[in-house]
Amino acid sequence: MKEIRLKIFILIILLPLISFSQPKNVILMIGDGMGLAHAYAAYTVNKGQLNMFDMPVTGFSKTYSADKYITDSGAGGTAIATGQKANNESIGLDSLWFPHPSLMTLAKKKGLSTGIVVTCDITHATPASFYANVKHRKMDQEIALALLDENVDIFIGGGLKNFLAKNRKDGLSLTDSLEKRGYKLVYNLDELVSLKVNKDKKKNLVGCLFYDGHPPLARKRNDMLTKSLEKTLKLLSGNNKGFFLMLEGSQIDFEAHLNRFDNMVEEVLDFDKAVGLAIEFAKRDKNTLVIVIADHETGGLTINGGSIEEGKVKDKWTSFNHTAIMVPIYAFGLGAENFTGVMDNTDVFTKISSLLNL
Repeated sequence: MKEIRLKIFILIILLPLISFSQPKNVILMIGDGMGLAHAYAAYTVNKGQLNMFDMPVTGFSKTYSADKYITDSGAGGTAIATGQKANNESIGLDSLWFPHPSLMTLAKKKGLSTGIVVTCDITHATPASFYANVKHRKMDQEIALALLDENVDIFIGGGLKNFLAKNRKDGLSLTDSLEKRGYKLVYNLDELVSLKVNKDKKKNLVGCLFYDGHPPLARKRNDMLTKSLEKTLKLLSGNNKGFFLMLEGSQIDFEAHLNRFDNMVEEVLDFDKAVGLAIEFAKRDKNTLVIVIADHETGGLTINGGSIEEGKVKDKWTSFNHTAIMVPIYAFGLGAENFTGVMDNTDVFTKISSLLNL
């Protein structure tokens, strides 16, 4: 009898520590190339405020690819999207070149709504990893074709050129093909903001191709990322089964490759503004998990001095390319406790797919 009472006592003590949290929605936010130094630099320049630093759960992700100690965005994105270590430059394929379904595809098959919001060409490596399976990330036309599979309900970014018949080797008008599949195509931000949300979730198929190629820098995008996220959340929330959304702050990486510190910080802060919006949504919704991660670090950034009070940083870069250093993970909401500690980038796929029962 004493043993039974002891077991009951232990269970009562441990019960608050055992998580039964299971989100209905997941917002996965990727700061491309954003290492800890990038985030802390933005925190410093912003005089001690960064939304992602308010997220209660933190961890680290190892980023190496199947064939290289230092990953590229293709393999990095594929690991997160499919749970498979990939060879650099490949999209949605494992190390033996076999295709695997992504979180986006699995979520769609489960009946969830799906979305991608990025500040790059929609066929760029990271977004492509969530809906395409090709041997090389530069196969933009083949990647664009994969959107016709309708695994992505809402997609927002640049890259219109890859969807126009005049630019394609196969002569196909993918804009016409998407419209025949029920997509509402939108070509500027104002049109998206004013777009009415149809309460019938099946009608909320929206493709936004705002620019011919990559969008411009953050200061010239007119809050594209946050406005797009706000509208996307409204479009996806009509599905009672839930949704999976991947958002990328794509140009953190672009500016880090060029070692342009001020521009990089602006991109991080632009991304972090979207993080803040996602957190507020999760607080209201109470059924949403928000995860912030990077696919790799870019530029080998170090901070050799500065002042939070003055918003100043003394930066030093060690590379114009990616590095092998682990990247931080931040999590908030139902299931966030699963993202603490050191993990492989493929574990992010495993944890999300488990939490959503994909």
